[in-house]
Amino acid sequence: MPMTYVLVHGAWHSGQSWSKVVPRLGASGSPVYTPTLTGYGETRHLLGPDTGLRTHTADVVRLLVDEDLHDVVLVGHSYAGMVISAVANEVPERIARLVYLDAMVPVHGESALDVMPEARGMLGDGWRVPPPPEPFGLFGVSDPADVAWLRSMLSDQTVRCLDEPVAMDHPALASIPRTHVHCTAESAVRRRPVPGVQPNGEPADVRELASGHDCMITVPDELAALLLDLPVPVGTAR
Repeated sequence: MPMTYVLVHGAWHSGQSWSKVVPRLGASGSPVYTPTLTGYGETRHLLGPDTGLRTHTADVVRLLVDEDLHDVVLVGHSYAGMVISAVANEVPERIARLVYLDAMVPVHGESALDVMPEARGMLGDGWRVPPPPEPFGLFGVSDPADVAWLRSMLSDQTVRCLDEPVAMDHPALASIPRTHVHCTAESAVRRRPVPGVQPNGEPADVRELASGHDCMITVPDELAALLLDLPVPVGTAR
């Protein structure tokens, strides 16, 4: 039985950002889900000052429950490292592996601003946080067609997304294996050193992609191959 992949986009993006990766994963027979979090992309009209990490956690938990998904490889890009951590805390029994894709990696009680304090410089007087200015705001994307596509996708996020703390206190959370993927050409996230041992006692699993931050757009083949190559947890059939 193939693994199920749930790919969670980062700040300012939408589920559409995974469009190049989905057919490559799907060709293996693996179900792939790419939810758009509330307030982004096609749901940008729902964005409000109360939209935050809890909202986005609920989005993904609802998907897992409504679709009755188990043995999930839960991938979080950038800000979504916060989201997948909170999701796994709520429904650890559904998660086979957490993949932090050039992502924020929090501990219990931290906010995105704690993980990446320099993001405070992006905050203004209101509740909206627009995408960063270019060229940084292109997240390593340089192909003209891809740049135009990315620009059409980006939308604001909220301060609440950045300052809401994550809950990671479920005892079962520590047993879920983790993979950390680092984009080596350019990253939009400050990386903390990855401990040599995972919370479950396994050696750290750290992979690299020769790409800018938006690797799902710039190197979809390599990203899909990496995800398909991840170890299958004991007791899980692929």
